[in-house]
Amino acid sequence: MEQYILSIDQSTSGTKAVLFDRQGKLVHRCTAEHRQYYPNPGWVEHDAEELYARTLQVIGDVLKESNTAQDQISALAITNQRETAVVWDKTTGKPVHNAVVWQCQRGSAICREYIEKGYGGIVKAKTGLVLDPYFSASKIKWILDNVEGARQRANSGKLLLGTIDSWLVWKLTGGKVHVTDYSNACRTMLFNIFKLEWDKDLMEIFGIPGSMFPEVRSSNEVVGYTDPGQGFGRKIPIAGIMGDSHAALFGHNCFCKGMAKATYGTGSSIMMNIGEQPKESGRGIVTSLAWGLDGKVEYVLEGNIHCTGATIKWMVDDLGLIPDSRSAGKIAASVENSGGVYFVPAFVGLGAPYWDSEARATITGISRGTGKAHIVRAAEESIAYQIKDVIDLMISESGIKLKELRVDGGASRDAFLMQFQADMLDVPVVRSKIEDLSALGSAYTAGLAVGFWKTRDEIEKLRVTDCAFVSSISSEERNKLYQGWKKAVGRTLVKI
Repeated sequence: MEQYILSIDQSTSGTKAVLFDRQGKLVHRCTAEHRQYYPNPGWVEHDAEELYARTLQVIGDVLKESNTAQDQISALAITNQRETAVVWDKTTGKPVHNAVVWQCQRGSAICREYIEKGYGGIVKAKTGLVLDPYFSASKIKWILDNVEGARQRANSGKLLLGTIDSWLVWKLTGGKVHVTDYSNACRTMLFNIFKLEWDKDLMEIFGIPGSMFPEVRSSNEVVGYTDPGQGFGRKIPIAGIMGDSHAALFGHNCFCKGMAKATYGTGSSIMMNIGEQPKESGRGIVTSLAWGLDGKVEYVLEGNIHCTGATIKWMVDDLGLIPDSRSAGKIAASVENSGGVYFVPAFVGLGAPYWDSEARATITGISRGTGKAHIVRAAEESIAYQIKDVIDLMISESGIKLKELRVDGGASRDAFLMQFQADMLDVPVVRSKIEDLSALGSAYTAGLAVGFWKTRDEIEKLRVTDCAFVSSISSEERNKLYQGWKKAVGRTLVKI
């Protein structure tokens, strides 16, 4: 009997396979990290073949360790790092270049040129996005322009493109299915979120042939089946494709207008559901599709932050300042405050609401009395400050007063950070009991596709929260701390 949904969460730092039962409970999870490539300053790559190998690895591991047979799996769901672009040969199945990661800034020159040509307004009007190297379009153009023979092969119909979900589905189905979903398509800067189609004008602007693009499908439909040649003993339905942030929004049950969540991963995505009608956003945040279900879409306001969890990882892996990420909150709490130190983690530029791809990380306010704990605390606090930047702008633009912020991701387990986040926002920060909200959200939509769950109402009844953090500081102290942050950011920005 089919008892579980198996969700693949392919993120920036690794790949997870997570089993969920009918109560939405996490049964078992396996994780495998993959290598990060930094060929030039500000450039980030992944080996797409390695990502797929890790996917197969964790699927095998989670089934073996949980003693689960393939015929107990009702559907295979996929949630993924967004904006990361892959271009591959549709005959050989080989990528023409490493995947260009969402953090990668190699498209900066392309975007600057296009902004100077006046294309920024066109992009915003069609996609809801800021013309920025964060999104996929300039990454794909770079590959076609810089990989020998790539453009010729693309023009002759030999190459395919996609975000990581497309790549994994294509591989898992043995090259039979080339699809994506609305939540991933809308992050490419090539998809018209109002007409719900790949935009021909943008294809022409970026010089990307239409033959390369995947078909766009809803998240709650079966898009294909696993191929026995890929190591599967049976054809398992593949459904529930969603970008990780959108899946987390769904996993949090943010089904109503005005509900918001923040995901604390390598970077962070803050999303607010704005319902079935799109709303034009200012430069600081963007309008995106939340998801497509039953052929209908809902919209969100979103702000994307490049470095949140990555800041803590940098202190662990590169500086050796702290032994592991779990110790960051404890070290931060060992001092009363940051001693006037502010850390602006613009390692690959600043995302929302600044969108300055040229900015680079700074630490300000260091004195002779500054110690390790002050630096660590400033790094932790920078995460909360960046999320406040985005939330404040969303409230201003939507006119909706936030009642609570639902949170997930690895850093949401950090009690110091969550308390400081509540202090900065002055609203409850509600943490999910399940850390893997992206995996859960994609599992829910896959379950809806195959009848594992019937309705959103049924899913809402499964929600379980861990705890809520409530502000413990005065408005005067909050404003003083935040103004210090804004000054530090001002010293970091390159674009004036």
